[in-house]
Amino acid sequence: MFADLKMFDIPETVARAVANLRGRGITFATVHGNQAMMKAAAAEKGELKVLAVTVLTSLDRGDLDDLGFSCDVERLVLSRARRAMEAGCDGVVSSGLEAPRIKGEFKERLLVVTPGIRPVENRPADDQKRTVDVAQAFANGADYIVVGRPIRQAAEPRAAAEAIQATIASIFPA
Repeated sequence: MFADLKMFDIPETVARAVANLRGRGITFATVHGNQAMMKAAAAEKGELKVLAVTVLTSLDRGDLDDLGFSCDVERLVLSRARRAMEAGCDGVVSSGLEAPRIKGEFKERLLVVTPGIRPVENRPADDQKRTVDVAQAFANGADYIVVGRPIRQAAEPRAAAEAIQATIASIFPA
């Protein structure tokens, strides 16, 4: 179970929220915030794996300019990944485009969970700007992928999910 809540609040509230997720069969929970929030989440995680959001896949260089960040996307992602590890997080949520740099620096010390998956045959124009397909995500170092709209919005969601599963099975044969 993936509780993609992107928690963002004062550290005490984030800590209490994470503590309340423990023991509910949840594997991953996401936090989206500064060092104090990430540390608070990590301190209460128990068996949960806390994932820190780096840069949303719907943001690009222009969006970062609008938000007042004066660095490129990859540099910001790596900075946030370093901070997540220092705070005690188990991994990060990152576009597959930045996954190779994260894995290059952190190896297996940080999990990389990659959203913004857009299978080639189902790449609609939407709000996702930094996307990869299933094979690219894993080739670039993703440990897990998050697939929403390509399944949910497909004409045949079950067939779309099965096609993604078949791709994953071909990448990781039993």
